[in-house]
Amino acid sequence: MKYKEEFEDYLKAQRMLSKNTIDAYLRDFIQFFQYIKKEPEFINSQDIISFLNILRKNGLNSNSIARKLSSLRIFFRFLSGEGIIKEDPTEFIETPKIVRKIPLVLDVYEIEKIIEATDDSIIGIRDRACIELLYGAGLRIQELLSLRVEDLFLKDGFIRVLGKGDKERIVPIGRKGINAVIEYLEKSRVHLAKTKIPILFLSKDGKKMSRMGFWKRLNLYLRKAGIQKKITPHTFRHSFATHLLEGGADLRVVQMLLGHSDISTTQIYTHIDREYLKETIKSFHPRG
Repeated sequence: MKYKEEFEDYLKAQRMLSKNTIDAYLRDFIQFFQYIKKEPEFINSQDIISFLNILRKNGLNSNSIARKLSSLRIFFRFLSGEGIIKEDPTEFIETPKIVRKIPLVLDVYEIEKIIEATDDSIIGIRDRACIELLYGAGLRIQELLSLRVEDLFLKDGFIRVLGKGDKERIVPIGRKGINAVIEYLEKSRVHLAKTKIPILFLSKDGKKMSRMGFWKRLNLYLRKAGIQKKITPHTFRHSFATHLLEGGADLRVVQMLLGHSDISTTQIYTHIDREYLKETIKSFHPRG
């Protein structure tokens, strides 16, 4: 497909995006050109509007359509910057209004129940350490699974995290998280590591854990804990941020801990906090 490799190289080199984000942009790029069947140089704004309308008719929500349009904007700006096209066909297309959903959050009791559902087997100890870091450090699942042993500074109470766009940040972890990781290193990882491998969290085969593998284990613990909410690994990150704000943490501190480049991304959690405050008034105030 024309300019696909060049576009991919641009995303990697110039925009410093994560592999998952690059893959998403490329999927959108391929989907568009499979639909439109025209060379990039001959695309006009009506072609793009037609594509977006088809997505809408097929039931795609406005957030997903906005993301696909964003992918096309980046591609055509790349072509424009390279002098391949004179005009950017996406320039005057209005972005669909994005509906910000308030993320699902677990309460402290539910998180304790999930952690208690793990056992003291080699795999259970590993999973307990994973959950403690997802919640205790607010990690994304990919950040967790990419951690290396050398990223641990347990005596100082920190871990080094490689986030989106290969941005590095240092995140503090609490005593429970430290203890869970130490237990994993001493009682679990020594049995899982078949070779000298730098990755921290290993599968039963001694390889890097997969997202799907962890997802299956998490579902097991949700069932054992009797939690019926639709939970993903990212829910622990949402809960981490929300509980910090509920406890009085500064929004900019939470932004730094999460690795958000834009504070508006972090502000979604203040909406959750407001809902919590409203519920508190309703439950405990005589005029609620």
